[in-house]
Amino acid sequence: MIPGPHRSPERSPRRPDKRLTAALIAAVFLGAPLVEAKPSSSEKKSAPAVAAPEIAEKQADLGELRSRIEGLRKELSTSEESKADAGDRLRESERQISRLQRELHELNDQRSRLQSRLKNLEQQSQELGVTLGQQQAQLEKLLYKQYLRGTPDSLQLILNGDDPNQMARDLHYLSAIALTRAELMGEINATLDKKKSLAADAKERSAELAEIEVEQQKRHADLQKQREDRKELYAQISSKVSAQRKEIGNLQQNERRMTQLIDRLSKILAAQAAQAARAAEAARAAEARQAAARQKEREREREKDKRHPQTEEREIARPAPTTEPSRPRQVEAENRYEPAASDGSFARQRGSLRLPVRGSVSGRFGSPRDGGGTWRGLFIKAGSGSEVKAIAGGRVVFSEWMRGFGNLLIVDHGDAYLSIYGNNDSLLKQVGQAVKGGETVATVGNSGGNPESGLYFELRHQGQPIDPMKWASLK
Repeated sequence: MIPGPHRSPERSPRRPDKRLTAALIAAVFLGAPLVEAKPSSSEKKSAPAVAAPEIAEKQADLGELRSRIEGLRKELSTSEESKADAGDRLRESERQISRLQRELHELNDQRSRLQSRLKNLEQQSQELGVTLGQQQAQLEKLLYKQYLRGTPDSLQLILNGDDPNQMARDLHYLSAIALTRAELMGEINATLDKKKSLAADAKERSAELAEIEVEQQKRHADLQKQREDRKELYAQISSKVSAQRKEIGNLQQNERRMTQLIDRLSKILAAQAAQAARAAEAARAAEARQAAARQKEREREREKDKRHPQTEEREIARPAPTTEPSRPRQVEAENRYEPAASDGSFARQRGSLRLPVRGSVSGRFGSPRDGGGTWRGLFIKAGSGSEVKAIAGGRVVFSEWMRGFGNLLIVDHGDAYLSIYGNNDSLLKQVGQAVKGGETVATVGNSGGNPESGLYFELRHQGQPIDPMKWASLK
């Protein structure tokens, strides 16, 4: 140890030596990162996934429903009368138009999601740019302060013979600056990595968007060709279609087909509901056993302390919701409202539902139809391409072309309630898909040989048609 000048002989050099040694070590590593960045636990752990058996069970149920309804569709096709129907010549064209419209609708949804994603990526990139500028400004200030203070040699500080306490403070300050600089550099590098990742993600999404736009152009061209082919074909057979629609008994045959379809769908849905009810009953039985065990436990506790009896909590049974009687209302010819999202059972929404499309209500439930029979639903005149919306939440159980009704879609709302949407230009939902009230499920057309553009709409309960105007409000 080399003593410095003017050092007092009474002071021992050993005590400050340990502190100086620690300070020297810190000074030697000045400028090196002292803290290693560690990945956050949120990056290591992902959100818990849904149990695989539950997903498999839902997929199996959906697959079973689709296979059953596909079998039903084929059975109905093979059981059609041998008599040729002029409207059947339009079937393939109208099916293709519906398919192309659905694909275009899905492509539009994908395009909207990609555009939203790109917008979000751009916003994140801008925010990271601001953060990076702030980090770089902090680093510049830090380096400037370090430059003003200088970077003295550690051995030189010792040989100068300055106060060891001041030397330790100086070295600690320099070490803190180095640590801050290392952290800032780490943050800047992380920000740059994020910007690079965002740029790569944005480039990939832009490429996907370009592919979708090319696909959309192709689908639009195909759709235009199909529409022209259908228009030409309809011009050729329009007189025959009109004559057959006026034939006595033709409408009754269509109604019988619809009734047959509804009956078979009801059996399929009832079988699935029974299976779900058995599972629910088993769950309720298990819950009842657990409740009985808890009750016994509470009784034992009350026996232990009779002087201060616990007030037993009793579950108050909620009264069953009473359905308000339908109130007489003046039927308006024009529907100006659209369905909206709603909660609760379908039966509770009686009187507050909206019709699926805006337009003039011409055919009325129970009134006579041209060609024989009576209306079992409503016909709502609307412009071709207008959006048809689900009147309430449910699940699509039929989505296919059917003689007399064209592109037909049926939604199951539970408790044996079905809503039926016919003569559509396109069907935007497929069998098994869940829909919400107010969600677009189809577009208006005149498929099935219908002379006017509009929507045929029915409500059924337990297979029987019910008056939609007693459920829907036009006010």
